[in-house]
Amino acid sequence: MQGKIVITADEMKRIEKMAIDAGEDERRFMENAGAGIARVVEPFAPEEITLLIGKGNKGGDAFTAGAILLKKGFAVKAYHLYPLGECSPLCQKMGSLFKGPIVAFTREATFEKGVIIDGILGTGFHGAASGIEAEAIERANHSELPIFAIDIPSGLNGSTGEVGTVAIQAHTTISLGLPKLGFFIGQGWNHIGNLVHVDFGLPQSAIDEANISAYLISESKAAAALPKMARDRHKYQSGYILAVAGSPGMPGAALMCSQAALKSGAGIVRLFYPKQMKEELVAAPYELIKEEWDLVDDHRLIEESKRAKVLMIGPGVGRSEESEKAVTNILQTTQLPCVIDADALFFMAKNKMMKLPEKAIITPHHQEMERILGTPPNFAKCQNFVEDKQITLLLKGGPTVIFHPGEAPLIIPRGDPGMAKAGTGDVLTGIIAAFVAQGLEMRDAAALGALLHAIAGEIAAEEETSYCVVATDLIRYLPDAIQVLKIIGDK
Repeated sequence: MQGKIVITADEMKRIEKMAIDAGEDERRFMENAGAGIARVVEPFAPEEITLLIGKGNKGGDAFTAGAILLKKGFAVKAYHLYPLGECSPLCQKMGSLFKGPIVAFTREATFEKGVIIDGILGTGFHGAASGIEAEAIERANHSELPIFAIDIPSGLNGSTGEVGTVAIQAHTTISLGLPKLGFFIGQGWNHIGNLVHVDFGLPQSAIDEANISAYLISESKAAAALPKMARDRHKYQSGYILAVAGSPGMPGAALMCSQAALKSGAGIVRLFYPKQMKEELVAAPYELIKEEWDLVDDHRLIEESKRAKVLMIGPGVGRSEESEKAVTNILQTTQLPCVIDADALFFMAKNKMMKLPEKAIITPHHQEMERILGTPPNFAKCQNFVEDKQITLLLKGGPTVIFHPGEAPLIIPRGDPGMAKAGTGDVLTGIIAAFVAQGLEMRDAAALGALLHAIAGEIAAEEETSYCVVATDLIRYLPDAIQVLKIIGDK
């Protein structure tokens, strides 16, 4: 399911220079980039477009795009932050070809209508924006006009995602060549807005030399991984899932992960729940098989494990001593592939030497992963963890990232902030378990599940607003998410 490679900004700078040193034409790169930028901006642009021009080649990209948009009939005005004589040679050249008004940026500059193209600070930026650059960034942000950031929002470190002082709050980031790691870590996700890729002609030979930091998920490959619906399919082919979930006072988690699994194609879900919560589950879906157990005698769980394909464990089990003993015993003895979430992750953090099943997916958010690691998570620490444990890690967040032994991290650059609600992780657990039960490998099941979960969240937010999204909405909009992914796959 690997799509575009993700690299650091420093690495992008290196391979682009390598291509130019090998004979590629830097001006042709800029002309291609400018044409791509203009194509992205044009459908959003009213008659007025403002260019913010820094001293580097990013300013040249903005001038190039502005010249094309002028020819298409748009009113384009350029504010330059520095005298053109102080700019890079290509920025000066493209500035001389731009026939619209070029005005020095001052405190009197106004951004009252239209859109802004950010050409201030480029991929090579490190540190903190200051002086006139910081002032221009702040003025652009305060204008509340849509801002199109060229390659990376000015003020954002493209390698680390750090913002020293202030950074452009982009409506859309037009990534040139390859997406940068800083988009997806640190504060990057809060600044890039919509992400659009423009190919400016970097040769494949240079791309092949890049040091890969991660991959973006390929949505077309994810669509192709959707389990096929054979006409003679039966419920055991659809997958039999055991769920150890819920505790007195917490029936919702058990019901949501179980219902999500059924709605994602699983043939059977059997929920093992503590006896004390029988009355809390009377409104469970008719399709769900429920079975009481006392958290001690697990002979029925063992018996059903002989027929089942996967175990999902943790949602809502609580943190009592009895739950801890039961969950720990199951994880250390089961032979089933497992999807491990919620309170089971809490027990993992308490017992860092806990033996895990041979095939396991854990689905922590950042705070849960910090508890497990004993330190704030980053890409390197998470990758080291999965190599050591030989499991798959789905790190929930904006965006979600999947780590798997021997593979570069896989980024799911979708979702909506309205999904930051209690219960959405339980839904994700059920979706992933369903795809494991239907035969997908652990990394693929995690990736497909996370992608559909994110698309369902986007649809829910569009229908309900981000404020009003709740976890069960993600289950409700799963059919729509699957249809969206199928359409992507058919293109």
